[in-house]
Amino acid sequence: MRQAVRFLFGRATRRRWIHLILGGALAMPYVLVGQVIVGPALDARYVFYDIRAQLLSFAVGLPLAALTAALFPLTRSLEAGAVRALCGVAADRLAYDPARGRTARGRTAAWFTLHLGLGGIIAGMTLAVPPFAVVLILLPVVALFGPHLLGGPDDPAWLVALAPVGGAACLVALAACAAVAGTLLARWAPALLGPTPADRLAAAEERAADLAVRNRLARELHDSVGHALSAVTLQASAARRLLDSDPEFVREALAAIEETTRRTVGELDAVLGVLREDDAPGKAPAPTLSADLDGLLRRTRAGGLRVTARVDTETEALPPVVSREAYRIVQEGLSNALRHGGDRVTVDLRIEVADGCLDITLENPLGSASPCRPGGGHGLRGIADRARLLGGTAEAGAADGVWRLRVRLPLHRTP
Repeated sequence: MRQAVRFLFGRATRRRWIHLILGGALAMPYVLVGQVIVGPALDARYVFYDIRAQLLSFAVGLPLAALTAALFPLTRSLEAGAVRALCGVAADRLAYDPARGRTARGRTAAWFTLHLGLGGIIAGMTLAVPPFAVVLILLPVVALFGPHLLGGPDDPAWLVALAPVGGAACLVALAACAAVAGTLLARWAPALLGPTPADRLAAAEERAADLAVRNRLARELHDSVGHALSAVTLQASAARRLLDSDPEFVREALAAIEETTRRTVGELDAVLGVLREDDAPGKAPAPTLSADLDGLLRRTRAGGLRVTARVDTETEALPPVVSREAYRIVQEGLSNALRHGGDRVTVDLRIEVADGCLDITLENPLGSASPCRPGGGHGLRGIADRARLLGGTAEAGAADGVWRLRVRLPLHRTP
């Protein structure tokens, strides 16, 4: 019994009832247009007093409503918002973008027709049934105090006594019709206003693009900021150890720390530009192999890392995207040597062009290397991702007491 009362008069039913009333209000303009069409056709002078003309006007107005929904894509957005707020349908089951494509427009037109059709019926019942029910409920009182007002003094007494029951039944029937209609619309809404396969594909592509941007941002932050922190940490540690014995080295280390932090602030601005999509003038450009390799090697050596570099190619002639990604790969390779190669490790860097590819090789001997920190390993994955995006390959591993990183980047992508 309690569930039946909740179904007929609960909060969800009342909100859906409001949704139906709004549908009836939206149907009124279409019904008026239908009256303009039906009135002359039936030669009805007063359409409002002809129930047949009223029903035909309603029937003519619904196809006009469907045509409107099909022609105006924003109808789906507005209806989805109303359904979420009033019908209790979960937001993730509805589509809020304008309807694009034949399928989406057809579903929106079908929904709009149902909403206005059922809403018009329930709205009409809501206007007519309550006054009639009130009259039936008050009929015994009128018969008791003013029998001459009934207009039918010969009506049986039992009929007058049962009139309030009939009035209450009318109100319950109205509530039941509204509850059933609202429940049906709530069940049909996801099928008609939900995302189409094309909508789901577009949403998946948007999520994939967003994820790609986030991955790129994470990779850039890891490479630039991670390298700077590793270099600054080792430079400061070396300066602290040699503070009393080698002041000249300490001055060089502090200068390197200053240069590293200043450079990293500029790189961080460039990296955040990936997220902001900011192309405003004045933004620091992304570092490249041709312009920034010497500074990278100088700052790295200031941290105690012995780097021997051999560059057998004109880096200025490299494609910009290859030069930029190659710089990040070299930076991350040196960062790994700084973090895990031990004190004053020697790294051999070779950069050359062979068979239409840029080859980058970094080698350092295995020895008293500190173990990898927990959660590490992102750098090598980032290097592999950069190489794969350019159509290249990346290999890393230990062999014969040497840790070797070798990356091949095609200079020109093949279609």
